[in-house]
Amino acid sequence: MKNKLISVKTVVAIGIGSAIMFVLMRFVALPSGIPNTNFNLSPAIVAVFAAVFGPIAGLFIGFIGHTLTDLTWGSPWWSWIIADALFGLLIGVFWKLYKVNEGKFGLLQVLSFNLIQMLANATAWVVVAPALDILIYQEPSDKVIVQGAVAGALNAGVVLILGTVLLLGYSRTRVKAGSLKQGGDYKTSKK
Repeated sequence: MKNKLISVKTVVAIGIGSAIMFVLMRFVALPSGIPNTNFNLSPAIVAVFAAVFGPIAGLFIGFIGHTLTDLTWGSPWWSWIIADALFGLLIGVFWKLYKVNEGKFGLLQVLSFNLIQMLANATAWVVVAPALDILIYQEPSDKVIVQGAVAGALNAGVVLILGTVLLLGYSRTRVKAGSLKQGGDYKTSKK
């Protein structure tokens, strides 16, 4: 039964991550000064869960968390929901590279994680969200490009600071492979 597509642990992570994302987007968001674009901490949660649990968790947390938020405001804005889901997926694709679960989230992994999250933010918010806004909702291109660029920059900053700190803290709680020795490996002195 090891060949499951998705583990119980991942399903639980999706539920918890989606709930945290919803609360942060719905109740802890601040206006950015650009219409319909807020500053919030949810991108860090999506990135952290994707880095720890992988691409499926990142995809579904981004999708479910954003959809729930939009439903409480009125109706789903599918272009941005898809962008959040894509962001989580892209971070999660490289989850083994970050070595968070092995307790080895060091300088090289921090740099890799942040390079990837910045590229994922640029892809999701500067390319995908504006393109889908134009295709689905016939929004003016100059408006959605500015919204996407601001959202991408804010999200990248939140993940850089909060996401990195959370991953460093979580990684420190993980036992490094080979760090525990079996009893009896110590030398005793004979008299």
